Amino acid sequence: MIDRHPQLSPPQGQAALPVRPAAGRSLVLVTVFVCAACGLVYELELLALASYLIGDSVTQASVVLSLMVFAMGVGSLLAKRLRCRAAVGFGLLELGLALVGGCSAMVLYASFAWFGESRTVLVAFSLAIGVLIGAEIPLLMSLIQRISRRDAEGTVADLFAADYVGALVGGLAFPFLLLPWLGQLTSGLLTGAVNAVVGGSLVLWLFRRDLTPRSRGWLLVANVTVLAVLGTATVLVDDFEEAARRAVYGDQVRVAVRTGIQEVVLTGPPGGPLDLFVDGRLRVSERDEHRYHESLVHPAMSGPHRRVLILGGGNGLAAREVLRYRGVDSVTVVEDDPGVVRLARTDPALAALNERSLADPRLRVITGDAFTWLRSPRPAHEVVIVDLPDPAITPSTKFYSQEFYGLVARALADDGRLVVHAGPLASRTRTYWTVDATLRAAGFGTTPYRATGRRAGFTGGPDRATGTAFAPRDWGFLLAAPGTGPQLGLDIGAPTLRSLTTAGLAADGWGAERTRRPGLPPSTLVHPRYAD
Repeated sequence: MIDRHPQLSPPQGQAALPVRPAAGRSLVLVTVFVCAACGLVYELELLALASYLIGDSVTQASVVLSLMVFAMGVGSLLAKRLRCRAAVGFGLLELGLALVGGCSAMVLYASFAWFGESRTVLVAFSLAIGVLIGAEIPLLMSLIQRISRRDAEGTVADLFAADYVGALVGGLAFPFLLLPWLGQLTSGLLTGAVNAVVGGSLVLWLFRRDLTPRSRGWLLVANVTVLAVLGTATVLVDDFEEAARRAVYGDQVRVAVRTGIQEVVLTGPPGGPLDLFVDGRLRVSERDEHRYHESLVHPAMSGPHRRVLILGGGNGLAAREVLRYRGVDSVTVVEDDPGVVRLARTDPALAALNERSLADPRLRVITGDAFTWLRSPRPAHEVVIVDLPDPAITPSTKFYSQEFYGLVARALADDGRLVVHAGPLASRTRTYWTVDATLRAAGFGTTPYRATGRRAGFTGGPDRATGTAFAPRDWGFLLAAPGTGPQLGLDIGAPTLRSLTTAGLAADGWGAERTRRPGLPPSTLVHPRYAD
């Protein structure tokens, strides 16, 4: 009997597919799209976590991106050895990428938490992920040519189009969906699982006839194993974060909140002194915070102080010092993170420390970026207090630029005073005096002074109350006014202070002046100079 519908064999060198060639081609392009999105999420995960753990986001971005691009080139060269067995090679490649990329953030955080060092791990993961991503396109090109060898130029164009669009989707999904909804660790693990499922499905189903039974069995077992590892890590991620947080901050973590902008952690024994960390950096310690906030606020209050503007200071501690003056009519606090303000209002220990200053009827809190807020016309304030993170932390550099101080000048009365926390004077002298040069370039006269945090019996080792290691604290400040530098002193009606005196201020000013570094250029938005 003659078969009227014979099963035609594919042309020599062409894969035998379970679907029509056009559908197979489309499935490969969808895989390219998904793999590109996953690859970019891995890159952004490393960038975000490295900037949080190590700081200096410009340097971390440069290291991660340059190493990854270099490694992608190496991966493309290495992929040539796998083209003869493209299906098996791509299946193993995606499993490796899913496991390495998915777990990269967790391993990087573990290295920081338990060993205090994450740069080596960052470099290793950047290289490994780059090699694996770089090998994808050559192998996918080989697979798509197994479907059809016609129109090679159009195939290359389609592959790169799917790759670039996938990267766009991954780049947008990470900050707007994955990070807010899942967090850094879970989003990486979920991305790895998607990567493994899509890559494995393409090879084990679409190109299954290119595999030997033994290869199919091993790939299936490897896929299940990788998915099991990623799934187990996802289930245990909360326990891991808690253990890592204890390794970083000690066993006395009171509150840990990720606000959407930063991680805020409160530590300390019940009823004991409080420490506040923002993105892993100690911002407030109850043992010596009075020294910082008294030195920041009270020299600026020596003069008219009816209207006061605080840029930053969402913890309410600077506002606490301001509101101790009876002559203050209004205080405006501009804080970019509403989560910090909420914590300062609702946490019993922090609210007690700031003496519930954020509930004072004279005070108004504005949530938003201080730079953007100052660009609109504002009423003149007699005192402006800049209580923002260290200028050496890259996201903060715009708040220490000549342009920013020009905007501050518009919101400052002619007889007003501005005070700026300019970073630690002892360890970063150049940074401190660059802030001074920038203020002078914006038309201010400046008066330098410093303060140090001291703890009884503290020798620079681990703090005995919390078990957390801290360095001795040093703060540098600049008091500024339009035209000439204001005189350093305290207002005649100043409240009783715990640690600050007029004589002490004079000594602190003299000590700061001794370190002056003349001739430094100012920092601007297009040429920041705080990376040293």
